[in-house]
Amino acid sequence: MTLATALPIVWFFIIGFAIMMYVLLDGFVLGIGILAPFADDERQQELMMNTAAPIWDGNETWLVMGGAGLMAAFPKAYALILPALYVPVLALLIALIFRGVAFEFRFRAERSRRIWGLAFCVGSVVAAFAQGVILGAIVEGTPLKAGQAVHRTFDWYGPFPMLTGVALVFGYGLLGATWLVLKTEGRAQSVARSLARPLMLAVIAFMGLVSASLPFLDSRLMTRWFSWPNMLYLSPLPIATLVVAALLWRSVMTSRDARPFVLALVFFALGFLGLVAGMWPNLVPPSLSIWDAASPPSSQGFVLVGAAIMLPVVLLYTAYSYRVFRGKVRAGEGYH
Repeated sequence: MTLATALPIVWFFIIGFAIMMYVLLDGFVLGIGILAPFADDERQQELMMNTAAPIWDGNETWLVMGGAGLMAAFPKAYALILPALYVPVLALLIALIFRGVAFEFRFRAERSRRIWGLAFCVGSVVAAFAQGVILGAIVEGTPLKAGQAVHRTFDWYGPFPMLTGVALVFGYGLLGATWLVLKTEGRAQSVARSLARPLMLAVIAFMGLVSASLPFLDSRLMTRWFSWPNMLYLSPLPIATLVVAALLWRSVMTSRDARPFVLALVFFALGFLGLVAGMWPNLVPPSLSIWDAASPPSSQGFVLVGAAIMLPVVLLYTAYSYRVFRGKVRAGEGYH
């Protein structure tokens, strides 16, 4: 296997890992914002936000790593994806800025605290929806003609991207609810647990709809999932997802604190792996593969040195910060 063959595979998994880490870690923070209106009062809302205050901004490092890796390792895919998704990407960036400003200002404000709390919620919902639309549009694919994208400004707008956008809002809401079950106690935990149950049902329903839609987006996806022996190789993914969904539902219905959040993370990870397995080896379905989109091996090898240094550093920093701020967060406590 040559470097021109191996390096795109390595970078595909690095970028996929970075994106998955962002979805898992920043997803529950966006979920807290989505669930903020369900708090009993402003003090409970502040408690919810305090559970993520020490770690929320560090989670976005993974998003930067994924985007920078895509630009460096697969410039052709980057050049095709960004113009096609300019509107939802712009909405995502504005919403993340809006969410971050609201997060900090709410702790300092007095008379305008309720407004900033609402801004935190709106920014979180828009960011989650935009991420789902981007994901759905990428999976749906961009037609190519002579190696160039054939798209218009609003080609991302369609039933499947809208479905994945709404699904991700509910999914992040579930992550947020299970995180609050883990990090709070008393009334705040009871509210989070009661929200987790209907959210779990909604997420299972949306995952079923998205999964049922995937094979029909393109004939190659249908072949990928239902041809032999691919069906045998890929069958563990949906089976494992169903098992984890059953365990997650059971854990939500019990008094467990940590298990619902861990299982929700695993549930999300399996869903992400299912999407990647359906797209492989394409970065821009239906026809732009990782090898077609790759930069020269010399360029990929050069930036791989930086990734090999920074990836362990970010992992260690993330693990350390979560360890330092482990445990329950109680009213009157917080880091802001």
